Amino acid sequence: MTSIVTTTQPVPISDAPLLAVLLRNRVCDGFPSPAEDFGDQRIDLTQVLVTHAQATYFLRASGTSMVEAGIFDNDILVVDRAIKPRHGHIVVAIVDGNFAVQQFYQRQGRTKLKAANPTFPDIEPKEGQMIEVWGVVTSTIKQFKV
Repeated sequence: MTSIVTTTQPVPISDAPLLAVLLRNRVCDGFPSPAEDFGDQRIDLTQVLVTHAQATYFLRASGTSMVEAGIFDNDILVVDRAIKPRHGHIVVAIVDGNFAVQQFYQRQGRTKLKAANPTFPDIEPKEGQMIEVWGVVTSTIKQFKV
């Protein structure tokens, strides 16, 4: 199971903008056109990544159970607690007191959490076990080694 590693209690992101420069050019995987201008504009990453600021948290993923969904060890998850989870959503859930990131499965009265790695089993609630969906993952932030 992929768990979320947090050293303290999660705290929602602030309302302060996260500003960055967005170049107008798109990145090609071939040769860029030398005729294009390098214009730029400022964007607020909170407007791009966050819908509900007071209900949005950043958590770091740990493990490999979601690699086929594009979530890798050490990725930063953007988690919105204001979104009601639906079938197919990637969610952060609390399973036996631990955070886990999995795909939410809810069909024909059955609810389970599915890994996006065939070497990991699905998490199906056992008799008396409670699985609480804590929030819906809306984005991931990846960092590459440099």
